[in-house]
Amino acid sequence: MTLPETRGMEPAPIPPAPLHGGPPIIIAHRGASGERPEHTMAAYQLAVEQGADFIEPDLVLTKDGVLVARHENEIGSTTNVADHPEFADRKTIKIIDGQSYDGWFTEDFTLAELRRLRARERLPALRGTARDGEFLVPTFEEILIWLASVNQARAQQGGMRPIGVYPETKHPSYFASINLPHETPLLGLLAQFGYQGSDAPVFIQSFEVGNLQAIRAKSDLPLIQLVSADGGPADRPDLRYADMLTPDGLRDVARYATGLGPEKSLVLPVVDGMLSAPTPLVAQAHRAGLHVHPWTIRRENIFLPPSLRQGDDPASHGDVGTEIAQFLAAGVDGIFTDNVPELVRSRDKIR
Repeated sequence: MTLPETRGMEPAPIPPAPLHGGPPIIIAHRGASGERPEHTMAAYQLAVEQGADFIEPDLVLTKDGVLVARHENEIGSTTNVADHPEFADRKTIKIIDGQSYDGWFTEDFTLAELRRLRARERLPALRGTARDGEFLVPTFEEILIWLASVNQARAQQGGMRPIGVYPETKHPSYFASINLPHETPLLGLLAQFGYQGSDAPVFIQSFEVGNLQAIRAKSDLPLIQLVSADGGPADRPDLRYADMLTPDGLRDVARYATGLGPEKSLVLPVVDGMLSAPTPLVAQAHRAGLHVHPWTIRRENIFLPPSLRQGDDPASHGDVGTEIAQFLAAGVDGIFTDNVPELVRSRDKIR
């Protein structure tokens, strides 16, 4: 399997990406999250129909060691678990990565028990709840089975590029501490479905360092080091993300990772309510041989710089097209988005 067929295409004014040379990839952040409850098969399916190059499932584990797609292992806000009296006694408080969480956690449920639940919209004040209760919590295996069928059909329709998968390991050191590590089931499933080699249509991402390094020791699949504007990796209290973004830090990241997934303000800061000029991060990362895939483009006012908002309602849709255009002009290699059609339209303009 190979990356989407974008090799050799150099749409001005985007500088050619250092590792695949084509237009930026569109990564459907948890699926078509602007239209469907995130991390549902319906969200992934719609994102592919809208033109995404990759779908992104966040992965956590069940009590019986099954990888499932949820934003977090705490599922009180993304499922209807609170409506199930038989699970009332599962509600608890846990410390995960130094933070306290109060709710229900996937690691306290078997897969069979999770099957009784239905997904709910995580941001109901912004996106509505019309589809709440319709969709199951999918397993990673189910996602890969579906994706294989999608790509088989695409291949039969004239050699269309495969849709890739972009899984994130959520809280990997925490899960390893309770004997539910991500690496073995993740790599096992990817191998089972034919994802092999550095050009496979997959990126494995994490905010932590140790599990990416552990995966690199076992696999040559593409890896992405996620970074935030603040803080540092949960498994490396001695390290700040800011340290990783210096030229020396980027070279260290490049020893195990294929690319960098920075919070979008690290590429285009907001100054006085407006997007500012790009930081040196993209150019420095490219010099280190790293892809740059910033996160996350969303069209709601609350997620946009004040200058691009339209009206006062946080849920109203602002001028996300202008934001997208400026990220494309900054030379990024891919973009995470909740709103695939807007990104497809903007990218098509530069081809």
